Amino acid sequence: MQIEKNKILHREHKKPILLDIFYSEEFSNQPIIIFCHGYKGFKDWGAWNIMAKSIAEAGICFVKFNFSHNGGTMENPIDFPDLEAFGNNNYSKELDDLNDVINWVFSKFVDNVFVDVSNLILLGHSRGGGIAIIKTSENKRVKKLITLASVCDFAKRTATIGDLEEWKETGVKFVINGRTKQQMPHYYQFYEDFKANEERLNIETSEKRLEVPHLIIHGDNDTSIKIDEAYALYKWNPNSHLEIIEAADHVFNTRHPWAKKTLSDELQSVVTSIKRFAKN
Repeated sequence: MQIEKNKILHREHKKPILLDIFYSEEFSNQPIIIFCHGYKGFKDWGAWNIMAKSIAEAGICFVKFNFSHNGGTMENPIDFPDLEAFGNNNYSKELDDLNDVINWVFSKFVDNVFVDVSNLILLGHSRGGGIAIIKTSENKRVKKLITLASVCDFAKRTATIGDLEEWKETGVKFVINGRTKQQMPHYYQFYEDFKANEERLNIETSEKRLEVPHLIIHGDNDTSIKIDEAYALYKWNPNSHLEIIEAADHVFNTRHPWAKKTLSDELQSVVTSIKRFAKN
């Protein structure tokens, strides 16, 4: 098993991106998955490393990364030391980050006999699911899409961070991080960027435009993103496949930190479905 952790993707005039790679040298021409974490998330959250290793052992290259403005740094990618970056994040930056990661993957594996870059799959969790849907709809290099507990609408979330007039006047709204207890800022630019790119950031439009297979996975005990959002995605794209994980919450009954060496039963079901969908 080849595992490369915390590789740095340097970019001109942009913040760098931290990436992990997992793949087996027992398989040739493996499909490759790029995983997008969610809101207040990061690539090393909870059981994501165990998930990545399990998928890679099945002969699927797995790449995961931190969005450049998720609040982590190259030195500390977990505890959000860069709240200024977090406050300046927006959906457009995340789409740009993902595009650069896709370009990097094609360059990194172009002559690698173990990995088939022409078989690229995007995998997104929660807000990262929405980002993956939009990017898949606009990037023909993506051949399959998988979303886990994905949002189906950015508009209602963008406008409800707080009172718009107060947000505009003060320039910032804060949300608390339940794990670190940090007051995490959202600068008003987040709303301005959304309004400036509202058509592009419409997940419903993107979902209806998809021409590649989409596996929608959601837990029926998700209190963060209601299962109704999975049903909405499925309704907009009847060619998609919807899989409901019984008794699973928003993170499929895992948590951070995750001390176990195995996945929860619910996340194991997710991984089994991902393997089957990616290899089919």
